[in-house]
Amino acid sequence: MFDACADPSSLEGTIWLMCYLTTAKHFAFYGSFIVVSVLLLCAAPLSLLFGFVATSGVRSSIWPVRLIAQGYINMVRGVPDVVFFLFVPLALDQLFEFIRHKIICSHVLEPVWRGTDFIVCKAAKLPLSTSDLWVHQLYAFILALIAFAIVFGAFAGNVLSGAMKAVPRAQTETAAAYGFSKKQVFWRILVPQMWVYAIPGLSNLWMILIKATPLLFLLGVEDIVYWARELGGSKTSLYAYPHPDWRVYYFAGLLIFYLMMTWVSGKVLAKLQLKLSHGQATMAGKELQGYSG
Repeated sequence: MFDACADPSSLEGTIWLMCYLTTAKHFAFYGSFIVVSVLLLCAAPLSLLFGFVATSGVRSSIWPVRLIAQGYINMVRGVPDVVFFLFVPLALDQLFEFIRHKIICSHVLEPVWRGTDFIVCKAAKLPLSTSDLWVHQLYAFILALIAFAIVFGAFAGNVLSGAMKAVPRAQTETAAAYGFSKKQVFWRILVPQMWVYAIPGLSNLWMILIKATPLLFLLGVEDIVYWARELGGSKTSLYAYPHPDWRVYYFAGLLIFYLMMTWVSGKVLAKLQLKLSHGQATMAGKELQGYSG
């Protein structure tokens, strides 16, 4: 990056380290922290949306809707997360390509499934082979984001369902007695009051989501784990900046990063819990009022 770094073999000490830490690969490493942060900022609300829809479905009076919602929650909770993280992107990728194949290449008569092979026309591939690298990376990121949302949405649905059940029945019964419809009871009484009961479970889910971000590495996204392994591995004299195995230092940096993320998250979520508990008949609410019990 700097003129002084033109000949790495002539560098020593601090200048060598400065040039080493400002290579293109290291900037990609630094950028991968933004990728992880964007994933968290997008996956959290999307998972919450999936969970809320699932919870609403479980409470539905229409039994097929209730069956599908409950089946979704139970299935995701009962299958190892890694299986879903590997299955969902692959299944979605093939689904999208299948739809494009039927639309763009409708003249092709051969079946898409040929034995165990999944073959679509070249124009239906996602992304196209002529697409830029960033398009391939964005596509992989979107598939990973959907996988995260589906998995954590099921857990969020279970948390929200329990939170709704924790809202005192007297609240909803009083609202019904005053002539509120079921929809009004749900949106004006149940939903606003459930959050104070949901925050502890959602807080734990957020922490688990943070710790699950290294799974991006398994989904083909060049995240911080990928670059830590790539940069930290032993480099011989064939490379511009040869060094021994430094993976322990890179992964120690990731350890500090995740510890800081969870520490800050814990502080923020604790304040949010106290704010939502103000005036509520919960232990946190009573603590704010100056007594316990």
